[in-house]
Amino acid sequence: NNTKMGFSRYVEVGRVVLITYGPDAGKLATVIDVVDQNKCLVQGPEEITGVKRQVIPYRRIALTDLTVKIQRSARAKQLKAAWAEGDTLAKWEGSSWAKKLDGKSKRAALSDFDRFKVMVAKKQKSRIIAQKIKELKA
Repeated sequence: NNTKMGFSRYVEVGRVVLITYGPDAGKLATVIDVVDQNKCLVQGPEEITGVKRQVIPYRRIALTDLTVKIQRSARAKQLKAAWAEGDTLAKWEGSSWAKKLDGKSKRAALSDFDRFKVMVAKKQKSRIIAQKIKELKA
C-alpha cells in the first residue's frame, strides 16, 4: 500500500516557475539561486521567455513540475542551452496548466459578437445532443 502524499515541487536550482504577479506576470522563468527563505534569483532565459535576471519573492511565483539541469548561478548561455536540451517550452505548452491559461486569455480577448457566436454554437450543440439522447431512449 503505497499511498504516500507530500511535496513533489521544491524551490531548487533549475526549477521552472510561472511568475504570477508584477510586470512579468504570466511568464516562465528558471530558479538560478536561492537567496533566503523568502526570495530567489530567477532568469528566463530572456531570449525565450523575456524574463531578465532578477530577485523575486516566492509569493510572486508558482512552481511548475518542470526542471532543467543547470549549475547554481548559471550564465544566460548555459541556461538557454539547458532549456533547448530539455525541450522545456514544448513540455510546458503540452501541459494542461498552460492550455488552461491560453484558454483564459483567448476568452478574455473575445468581443461581444464573438461571445454571441459562442452562445449560439453552445445552443446548437446542446440541441443536437438532446435530439440524440431522445432517439436513444425511444
